[in-house]
Amino acid sequence: MKDKLIIFDTTLRDGEQSPGASMTRDEKVRIARALERLKVDVIEAGFPAASAGDFEAVQAVAEAVKDSTVCGLARALDRDIDRAGEALKHAKSSRIHTFIATSPIHMQMKLKMSPEQVIEHAVKAVKRARQYTDNVEFSPEDAGRSEEDFLCRILEAVIDAGATTLNIPDTVGYSIPADFGAMIASLRQRIPNADKAVFSVHCHNDLGLAVANSLSAVMNGARQVECTINGLGERAGNAALEEIVMAIKTRHDVFTCDTRLDTREIVTCSKLISSITGFPVQPNKAIVGANAFAHESGIHQDGVLKHRETYEIMRAEDVGWSENRMVLGKHSGRNAFKSRMTELGFEFHSESELNDAFYRFKQLADKKHEIFDEDLQALITEVNTDSEEEHFKLIALKVCSETGETPSATVTVKVGEQEFSADSEGSGAVDAGLKAIDSIVKSGASLELYSVNSITNGTDAQGEVTVRLEKGGRVVNGLGADTDIVIASAKAYINALNKLENKGVKQHPQV
Repeated sequence: MKDKLIIFDTTLRDGEQSPGASMTRDEKVRIARALERLKVDVIEAGFPAASAGDFEAVQAVAEAVKDSTVCGLARALDRDIDRAGEALKHAKSSRIHTFIATSPIHMQMKLKMSPEQVIEHAVKAVKRARQYTDNVEFSPEDAGRSEEDFLCRILEAVIDAGATTLNIPDTVGYSIPADFGAMIASLRQRIPNADKAVFSVHCHNDLGLAVANSLSAVMNGARQVECTINGLGERAGNAALEEIVMAIKTRHDVFTCDTRLDTREIVTCSKLISSITGFPVQPNKAIVGANAFAHESGIHQDGVLKHRETYEIMRAEDVGWSENRMVLGKHSGRNAFKSRMTELGFEFHSESELNDAFYRFKQLADKKHEIFDEDLQALITEVNTDSEEEHFKLIALKVCSETGETPSATVTVKVGEQEFSADSEGSGAVDAGLKAIDSIVKSGASLELYSVNSITNGTDAQGEVTVRLEKGGRVVNGLGADTDIVIASAKAYINALNKLENKGVKQHPQV
C-alpha cells in the first residue's frame, strides 16, 4: 500500500493575500464546500486574529465543513492562538497552525529576538494551541534560509511540546529542488523525535519552482503539501494544487504515496475561485488552462485520433473537463434552479435571496438561450457582490459608438441616497463609461488592470470583466458579468469602488 499524501489547501488564507483577492465570508464558505467536494484533507480557512471579518469567515467555514479538517493560522502569540481556538471551536475536525520566523535575517531584523527567545515562543505557542486541539501544526517561517542546526533544535522542541505536523516553508521562493529535498531528508534523519510528526512543505513560486520543490520534498519523505487552487497567492503565488495532485497521480511509478482527492472536481474549483477572486487562469496553464488538452499541431491531432496516449499523459475527464452542459433554460422553474445551485455548492439563506437570484437568472435566460454552470457561478458571485453594503450603485448606462465619431457615454449612479448623472467621451465605449462614472464618484484611484474573459462559448456568452484599482496603497479587484461587455465593465468598476469605500483592512499575518 502507498503512503497517504495529505493535501493542505491554503487558498482561503495565503491565496487571499494576493493583492485584490479578498473574499467575503459567504464566498469563503462557497469555496470551502467546493474544496470539501474535492476531498481536500485540510482547509486553511484564514487568519482569525487578522480582523473581525476574518474571524467570522473562519468560524463560518468551521461550521459548514464536515468532511475536511478546518485550520486557522496564528502567530506564536497568545492572542492569535486564542482567537484561532475560538473561531474553530465548532469544527468537526480542527487544526491550529502557528508559526514564527527562524532565519537569521528574520530573527534579527523583523523579530529582534535571539534564537533562544524564538524557541521559547514557539514551544509556548504549541503548548497553548494544544489546549484547543490535539492537531497542531508548527512552521519555522523562512526555513529555506534558516540554519539547519537551528531548525533541528526548534523542531525537536515543538514536537516535544505537542506539535503533530512540522511545516517547512520556502517563504520567499528561494530554494532549489535538489537542495530543498535534501534538507527535508536531513531534518527527518537528524531530529531524534521526527517519527512523531508529519513533515509538510509550503513553497512559494518566486523562481517558478514551487511545484518542483514540493515534489522534491515528497520524494524525500514529506507527507503533507500546502498548496492553492490555480497557484493563487501573494507575489508569484504558491504551489498549484492541481499540478501537484496530478503529478502524483500520473507518475505513480515514481511516487510512493497517493492522495484521496476526487480529481474530477479540480476544474470546477478552479473556475469558481477564478470567478470569485477575479484572477483569470492563463490559457496554457497546466491542468486547468483552456488549452491544457488542446492539440493544434496536425501531427499531434493525428496521433491523438489514432491513440490518445501518443500525446496525452492524462485524460481531460479525470480533472473535470467536459463539454459545457446546459442545465437550465428560460422555462425552468424555481425548484429546478434551486436544486442545481445546491448541487453547485450554494445554499440560499432566505426566500428573498432565492427570489433575487431567480429573478436575475430569468433576466439572463431572456438574453442567453443556453445557461451553463459557469453562467450560474457568475450569477451567484454577482448576487453576493450586490448583497454587500453598497455606497455606489449603477442605475443606468447609455453609450454611443460609431465609426468616425468619438464614443460617448451617459451614466446615472446612486451615491448613498442620491442619484447623479454625467456625460463623458472616451477612446471607446468602455473608456467613456468608466470616465463618466469617475466624474461622479471622484475616487482618485488608479486603474491597475482591466481584463475581459468569456464565461462560456458563443457570441451570446456572458463577458466577465475584472478591474483592479489602487488608492493609497490599497489594492482591490472588482467583478462584473453581463452579455454586454460595456455594462459588465461598469458593474466591475462600481464593485471595485464599493470595496475601496469599505475601509476595513486586514492585518497581514507576516507583519
